[in-house]
Amino acid sequence: MRVNILSIFFTLLTTYSCNQKTHYINYGANINPSLEFFNKIDNNYDLNNISGEIIDVCPKKGCWMNVKVNSDTVFVKFKDYGFFVPKTGVKGKSVLMTGKIFRDTISVDRLKHYAEDAKKTTVEIELITQPEYKINMIAEAVAIRED
Repeated sequence: MRVNILSIFFTLLTTYSCNQKTHYINYGANINPSLEFFNKIDNNYDLNNISGEIIDVCPKKGCWMNVKVNSDTVFVKFKDYGFFVPKTGVKGKSVLMTGKIFRDTISVDRLKHYAEDAKKTTVEIELITQPEYKINMIAEAVAIRED
């Protein structure tokens, strides 16, 4: 009798766990995870669907994030400052994004501002003396994978 109950329990548990879908939480516009997302950055399109892994997020407001996309790091801000992502708990999570990608020079003042947002030390901030050429994205939508 116990063996039958345990067999049924493990069968139901296995069936339930196999039916679990990957769950994403949307920020900004809704993203359909079944769309095709790429790990390649292409500047030839106005809108790009890319995926990557969150490296860090603005700890002050969640108003920007750095995302690893293959061997590139993409600096992501959000369209019209219209939404933010969580400030904590998302580092290392997979993310799907739709938006415009462009390359831009980020000024020393702006880099220092981002470093202050990221709570870098005064010494680290003072070491910023050169502008950086970065890949940027203005995201219209972001979906963060929840496990």
